[in-house]
Amino acid sequence: MASIPVSVEENVEQPQQGEGNGHFIRVIVADTQAIFRAGLRKIFALEDDIRVVGQAETLSQTLSAAKKFSADILIFEAALTTNPADAVSDLLRQSPALKLVVVTPEPNEELTLELFRRGAHGIVSREVEPEMLVECLRKVSQGEPWLDSQGIHWVLTAYRTQGGRPSSPRTKVQLTPKESLIVSCVTQGMKNKEIALRVGTTEQVVKNYLRKVYDKLGVADRLELALFCLHNRVLDAAVKPPNPPQTSPANGHAPAEAATTSPAVPEPSEKASEPTN
Repeated sequence: MASIPVSVEENVEQPQQGEGNGHFIRVIVADTQAIFRAGLRKIFALEDDIRVVGQAETLSQTLSAAKKFSADILIFEAALTTNPADAVSDLLRQSPALKLVVVTPEPNEELTLELFRRGAHGIVSREVEPEMLVECLRKVSQGEPWLDSQGIHWVLTAYRTQGGRPSSPRTKVQLTPKESLIVSCVTQGMKNKEIALRVGTTEQVVKNYLRKVYDKLGVADRLELALFCLHNRVLDAAVKPPNPPQTSPANGHAPAEAATTSPAVPEPSEKASEPTN
């Protein structure tokens, strides 16, 4: 029998009166499989401190649920989208107080590192044991990250590989203010299009600057760049990215002061190829 799509407004569990005065971990379950969602609901129903407050089976429903329900944790299936890392960034940008536990179909080093870099608070495999998932939710709700032993190994290896490179003049290179601005945006998980809008330039200019930064710092991609900046504290003194110019409702144009304070990022004189990552 065909399953009925689950609306974000249906099957919501609320704490019952008299159930206790403790704090409940409010959870949204976003997963493509109804049987998995039902299984999690049964598991959490046995716990006194966990309540499912919303469900979703598509990415759009997940975004709606994150807005609609007051939740502490979103259990997010990576298979809901072809680009789960971007989805994590979008969800956290929309709901910064929400903690994300991403369910991956199988252990994957590249995906784990990217999800963790984008801000995921916990990463578990589809085959996680129920008691381990419950423990994960409790730890994440307390502000602690959650990775299995393999994931911890991958993250530490990536960090040590970046941090263990021999010292050289290259690691002491200072970024220009414009380069620091763009790198700061990258470390926040912003895409090139978003960076271009934020600093008032084009995507191609952002790509050109990133290629120059990669060469200057000796890194190969955005993940290595983020790890390098963390280890070497490259952005400790960097200026925070400015807010995009606000549109005036009177004439539809940006206020004059916004135009004078937004940094202009000129085209680098040399042509640079688009970064592969």
